[in-house]
This record gives sequence, C-alpha cells and structure tokens, in this order.
Amino acid sequence: MNSNSHFTKLLRANLNAVLRSQPEILPRDASLLVAVSGGQDSLCLAKLLQMQSTKFNWNLTIAHCDHRWRSDSSDNAAHVENIAKEWGIAFCLRTAESVLASEADARKWRYAMLVEMVNIHKCAYVVTGHTRSDRVETLLHNLMRGSGADGLASLTWMRSLTPEIKLVRPLLNVSRHETAAFCQENQIPIWEDITNQNLEYRRNRLRLETIPYLQEHFNPQLEIAIAQTSELLHEDVIYLEKQASFFFEDNVSVIWDERLPRLHRLILQEQPLAIQRRIVRQFLSRYLPHQVNFEDVERFLNLLTAQNRSQSAPFKGNISALVEHPWIVLHIS
Repeated sequence: MNSNSHFTKLLRANLNAVLRSQPEILPRDASLLVAVSGGQDSLCLAKLLQMQSTKFNWNLTIAHCDHRWRSDSSDNAAHVENIAKEWGIAFCLRTAESVLASEADARKWRYAMLVEMVNIHKCAYVVTGHTRSDRVETLLHNLMRGSGADGLASLTWMRSLTPEIKLVRPLLNVSRHETAAFCQENQIPIWEDITNQNLEYRRNRLRLETIPYLQEHFNPQLEIAIAQTSELLHEDVIYLEKQASFFFEDNVSVIWDERLPRLHRLILQEQPLAIQRRIVRQFLSRYLPHQVNFEDVERFLNLLTAQNRSQSAPFKGNISALVEHPWIVLHIS
C-alpha cells in the first residue's frame, strides 16, 4: 500500500474534512458496520476507515449481504471475507434464503439484515460507500419518475434506519473515478459485478449512457453541479419539514384518534400549499399501510374546498377521508 499516493492522500483529506464539518456522522470511539459489496466504492470506503481507525478509535466490522442473484455470488462473498481477514477486520455475512424477486425486495431484505448485524455487533452506525456519482444518478432517476424535492435530495449524508441506528454515507463528495483510482493505488482487488453492465437496469443505462452524454454535450462538471443541487434541495427539505411539523404542536389543529384521526380543515387552509402538502403527507404516513405518494396527498387536499360530508376515493387499506366540518377525518376500517 502506498499511503502517499495522490488519490489516497486526496480521499483521506476529503474524509477528514467531512468529519471536521460534520463530526456527528462518525463520532470518535464509535463501532461501525461497514457495508461492503466487493466493488470499488465499498472497498475504498472500508480501507479509508481502516486507515483512520486509530486516529478516531473506531471499531470496524465488515458486513456483506449475498442476494444470490448471480451464479458467482458465493465467490463474491468469499472474496470480501478474505479481504476482511487480510486487513484484520471482523466480518459478518447474511445470505438470502431464496432468490429475491426484485430490486425493491432485495433492498428491503438487505437493510433488514444490516439492522440485524448492527444489533448483534452492538454498532450504532451502518456506513455505505455511496459516492457523488450515486447521488447524481439518484437525482436524475427520481426526476424522471416525477419526484418532488424530497426524492431529488434523497441521497443524504446521514439518515435513520431505526430510532437508534444511523446510516452514514461519508463519500458523497467523492466520484466513482476517484474510488477506482484509490483502489488501484492501494492494490485492492475489486470484484467486478457483471450485472453493472446490463442496460436492462435503468440505473446502469443512466451511468453508462445518459450521464456521459450530458457531460460531453452540456456540462463536463455535471456531477459536481447536480450534487450541489441535491445538497441545496436537502437543506430546503429540512426547513419545510420543520415548518410543517409546527402544525402538530398544539391540540387545536389535529386529533390523533387511532380510529378517527382528523385535521382541522380551516387551520390547514391557512397554510401555504407547499406546507399543506407536507402536513398531509406527515399525517397520512402515520396511518396508510404504504409509502404516501403525490396522488394520496392531492386526494386529501381536494377535500379542503369540498362540501360538508364529501368523501375521498379510498386509499389503500380501505381507508377514506371525509369532511366533517370543521374537520377532515380519516375513516379506518
């Protein structure tokens, strides 16, 4: 390992700068579960954290989740385990009992396994190797799906997995090109995932075709520009969410009855539309059995100007909203 090489110095300095500006994301003396797929980004992350572990007194555990999607997945897992042993870092593995049906199912299972491993190893942080490149892909992918600011800024430095466990992404200022160069400098063997070249996956098409096209024809610094947009949107989202939460701080505007929860229609009408939408989403998220979407919020907001006794079309879970002036009431079967 050549710790004085250009990209090694660059990425170590970047990590130190992130921790100086946001010391809460990876505090000293913390136990960290590092999610490692075997690709360049996660291996770069694990090595960087090991390099800085003495300085920050971190206790590291490498975690790998085998989805069993590929014929070489068990070899992939063994590769990560061998690297963990070589580096003297504890290792834990979870293997899916059956092949998972979709990317969404795989993601849900993976995070459940990470939470399980965190609890076993008594960690408070899951650390992932998401980069600035991932942030750009996520924003563009969600933009094309019609997401609002929350979706466009969804890849953030830290979020909660549970009330006690934080997921941290300390490489969001680092590009995929830089993690590859770091691994090359430090002679880290990368496990090449052949599915990363499969253009049937939309994220792969974005990474391999769309983003290079935009960089060539519109902005060579596209990654930096879009990552900056994501950061700005994230701060806006934090502010708007906080403003919306004030609506629930008294006993006048909302009643949290588990059978007939309700919002005060007249008080809700007084709020700006951007805040109305967030209030309703926060309210519905407590009761609807699925992730609240734009259509759910608009269906509820249409009742703001409807006649008394008007009722919405049902939400999933056989839940509907009804105007019982001055309230809008959720009827939960």
